[in-house]
Amino acid sequence: MSTHLILGGARSGKSLHAEKLAEQSGKTVIYIATAQVYDSEFGERVTHHRERRPAHWQTVEKPFGLAATLREHAATDRCLIVDCLTLWLAQCICPDCAPPEGVDWQQERQALLETLPTLPGEVLLVSNEVGMGIVPLGEINRQFQNEQGRLNQAIAAIAPRVTFVAAGLPLTLKG
Repeated sequence: MSTHLILGGARSGKSLHAEKLAEQSGKTVIYIATAQVYDSEFGERVTHHRERRPAHWQTVEKPFGLAATLREHAATDRCLIVDCLTLWLAQCICPDCAPPEGVDWQQERQALLETLPTLPGEVLLVSNEVGMGIVPLGEINRQFQNEQGRLNQAIAAIAPRVTFVAAGLPLTLKG
């Protein structure tokens, strides 16, 4: 297992960095997109990401059940990109995102943390660092920030490599 957590702020270049690493891996790349499109502006962002990816990469759009998706697609000769953990978390805890019946954030999180160390191949996890600003107003916003911080810490603890990206520049934090 080779898990690499790639953190950064919005528009920091973290996704592009993950894509470069995937291309350099020489492995078959599967891009696991966790986002659901809720408005036209976000749809444009998703389209930009799609157009930037090489045509030979397989894309799997999966907003829930991330651990099962990773188990299904991981293989020794594959590099999986998960872009991104932040949207996956938001969709799991946000009541307006209407997670499917039976989706429980704590179970989803635990399944991911238990699955990551067992996977063959390479896994690149893209996630936002959301703890560098002020404490947000509103309970759901604070819950999101807290859960994102806890998730990033838990994954960083088990991942052999962790990189922080700012202004397109990667900084190795671990590995």
